[in-house]
Amino acid sequence: MDLGSNFASKLEPYLLMGKSMKGAAAAKLIQDATSAPGVFVFGELFELPGIRNLEKDEQHSKSYALLQLFAYKTYQDYLENKDQLPALNQAQSIKLTHLSIVSMATERRILPYPLLMSSLAMSTIRDLEDLIIDAIYLDILRGKLDQKECQLEVEYTMGRDLEPGKVEAMLNALKDWASTTSAVLSTLDSQLASLSSQTASNKERREEYEVRVQHLMKEINNKKDAAPPYSTRRAMPGGGHGHGQMAASSSGMVGGMGGDRMDVDEPEVAAGLKGKNRKAPQAEAKPSRKRNRL
Repeated sequence: MDLGSNFASKLEPYLLMGKSMKGAAAAKLIQDATSAPGVFVFGELFELPGIRNLEKDEQHSKSYALLQLFAYKTYQDYLENKDQLPALNQAQSIKLTHLSIVSMATERRILPYPLLMSSLAMSTIRDLEDLIIDAIYLDILRGKLDQKECQLEVEYTMGRDLEPGKVEAMLNALKDWASTTSAVLSTLDSQLASLSSQTASNKERREEYEVRVQHLMKEINNKKDAAPPYSTRRAMPGGGHGHGQMAASSSGMVGGMGGDRMDVDEPEVAAGLKGKNRKAPQAEAKPSRKRNRL
């Protein structure tokens, strides 16, 4: 439910009674409506013939000014024009201060305590906070009391009646707001279209990159499959292969010496074989005598 949506229904009984009232009765109707709990809008009362006639009635013109005060103005206006207005009772004073907070909230969202206390002629912060809490419970406004910063943070308020001549200004303000909103939306649409185009372009480039990577990987795999197997043997000079050829030569040499196959890497056998094949040193030859032939 919207804030203050039931306020118009609270005024209906006074509208029904006011259709046939004029003079003092109409003035008494204004006094009752402005004091009644839950009645915070009064614009429709100005449409009643008996109420309109009060404006030109010297005896009851103050009652008409009182209705204007509650419909459009603030407690500060009352303080400045007390002589032209009837005295307010307690219910009227509280109601007008509540309506004054609503009017101030239309101009700024943050309302400092000093500003409120000055405008509402309140002497203590406690009284001010009680007044604001009552307004919140009455569904006149929504907000939060920031006691640390000494301010009222307004979230939402009810709507007050528009003073004659202010409708055009309100319409112009709404037109300006609509124009600004349209420009912002157009800018956002343009930025969204640019982002969408950039995203599509990035996606296309990413897909092309992945295709190229897959193509290169396929080429690398094909070249790897076509290459001959890698051999770990190293070719030796004169043909043949390293380790296998050397082993065969060693085996043949040993076999030629002893007839039995031997491993040349056994040190004892190799040493014995070396000693066996070495020739013993010969004694020095004695000088031979030549014989004379007869």
